[in-house]
Amino acid sequence: MGKIAFLFAGQGAQYPGMGKDLYEKISICENVFEIGESLRPGTIKQCFDSDEETLKQTVNTQPCLFLTDLACARALEGAGIKADYAAGFSLGEIAALPFSGILSEEEAFRLVTLRGEKMDECAGKHPGSMAAVLRMSNEAVEALCKEFPDVYPVNYNCPGQLVVAGGTESINAFMERVKEEKGRAIPLAVSGAFHTPFMKEASGALKDMLCKLEPKTPSIPLIANLDGAPYPAQKDEIIARISAQCANPVRFEDTLRYLAKEGVDTFIEVGPGKTLSGFVKKTLEDVRIFNVSDMESLNETVSALKES
Repeated sequence: MGKIAFLFAGQGAQYPGMGKDLYEKISICENVFEIGESLRPGTIKQCFDSDEETLKQTVNTQPCLFLTDLACARALEGAGIKADYAAGFSLGEIAALPFSGILSEEEAFRLVTLRGEKMDECAGKHPGSMAAVLRMSNEAVEALCKEFPDVYPVNYNCPGQLVVAGGTESINAFMERVKEEKGRAIPLAVSGAFHTPFMKEASGALKDMLCKLEPKTPSIPLIANLDGAPYPAQKDEIIARISAQCANPVRFEDTLRYLAKEGVDTFIEVGPGKTLSGFVKKTLEDVRIFNVSDMESLNETVSALKES
């Protein structure tokens, strides 16, 4: 068997009750959630018992999803499945920071709470939206974005799928242009234009917090959204990558191709949903793909890997 990468799920995959059975049945997962609860009282109830509308608000989504992603990864670790590499999609990369040893769980949770608050504030100040573009090359989508002053390519997910973000009116006009070019644009149910210059203030706030911390050299390689390459060892460069991420594109396809080049042939999505698993399937061949979001999927994944 080759190497294993854990992929930490991003915003949009959340659902009420996520992580609850792991919390109830595995002590290390309970500990993860309790750290969040101690720093942000009410988070456990919000994660397990709130409705979809409450949970999809960015200020709530990010801390709740962070805890679920990390709990899933810790559960795998506790079952004897070790990751050779880690990567995350947007918010998922923040959950991967403590897993890879760059920040403590407490530091990373404070960071993700601030990230959710500041990104929500930026979305309020700069109304915007996002859309996934299909049936067009990245180059063609990038060229269309240049026709609008406030539309940007932001999520390079997999071959044939590029997400753009920008001002609300411009995104609507952009989607019409995609239709004219025989592509397909699907509006996303998000509250802002994430990973664009609209998030610059959030990026600055994260940098201010990180400069007061002491990020450590990764204990396992963490692949950055910013450039699809491993996090460096130097404090200043680590801070630059983490803080810049929310205002710059997510290069997830590059991340997957880097991991494959390094010998990863087993990808385990940790956290709710199977979105990242779909990206792997569309990007790479001859790899194994698993996901862990609850006790059932944990047991299935561990059993399959230990039999191989």
